[in-house]
Amino acid sequence: MTETVGKEIEIDGVDPRELYGPQNAYLEQMKSLFPELKIIARGSSLKVLGADAETARFEKHLHGLVDYYLKYGHISTQVVDQCFSGRIAEQEAPVDKNVIVYGNGGNIIRARTPNQERLVKMYEKNDLLFAVGPAGSGKTYTAIALAVRALKEKEVKRLILTRPAVEAGEKLGFLPGDMKDKLDPYLQPLYDALNDMIPPAKLTKYMEEGAVQIAPLAYMRGRTLDNAFVILDEAQNTTLSQIKMFLTRMGRNARFIVTGDVTQIDLPKKSDSGLVRAMNILRDVKGIGIVEFGKQDIIRHKLVKYIVDAFDKDARMNESKESTEH
Repeated sequence: MTETVGKEIEIDGVDPRELYGPQNAYLEQMKSLFPELKIIARGSSLKVLGADAETARFEKHLHGLVDYYLKYGHISTQVVDQCFSGRIAEQEAPVDKNVIVYGNGGNIIRARTPNQERLVKMYEKNDLLFAVGPAGSGKTYTAIALAVRALKEKEVKRLILTRPAVEAGEKLGFLPGDMKDKLDPYLQPLYDALNDMIPPAKLTKYMEEGAVQIAPLAYMRGRTLDNAFVILDEAQNTTLSQIKMFLTRMGRNARFIVTGDVTQIDLPKKSDSGLVRAMNILRDVKGIGIVEFGKQDIIRHKLVKYIVDAFDKDARMNESKESTEH
């Protein structure tokens, strides 16, 4: 007769709340898959009572689930089922070439339009990319997904997201709080994307350790960014000298992506924007790729495409009137 024993299994590097699931749903699922074992959760350890062979099998699958979480940052009922049925072996994950990264709550983040796919493919061949196009085309979201993947797979040590605070004068001064409080509203879209892709506890840890940094463009001056994936968002609101300053921060083993929408320039003089001029200057430089998104890439609410069309039409009519008057 097989001896029944008890074993403590320690869970390292994973918040037990993530592993056990909402209302312990994943834990209960694990128990149902091993009915011959008695499994008791005690914070970051599991007490397992049962036969040696069955306990060892459970421990192997549990470690496989932990490794999956550490690599991809999410767990779902499907992942638990696959890990504990052996369809995902330890340190292994399902292969889907279109997946950029696995986000929170089982959210799969993949390229969803031809130009998003182009951006992913060009990333493999270029250390600096420009991704420009209209609102809602997913250029920034795709860039951040690539950056999160690079950080998770340890291709880089730091992920740095930046954008210009175009109202860095009087209007910003009237906002309450310290400088971080004043600038956070400009950076919120970047936080939103990260919150989709990295579990909250892990994101907080990354930010405390400096592995993830979100800062206004002015904070980039004087830095050399080695072993980093850096994204400059809203680059249409930079001057040529600012974008040059940013691009020359590039250090060893660095990857840069610059995103922007030339139809949404918030500078006092639209002609001051350096994004288009920088792309024209650098277009033929080897190692630099440019992806121009269009209205066909817009993946927000279907009305967004019509809104962009209507504003474009209005802008063309106004330009026609001005040229006629002159």
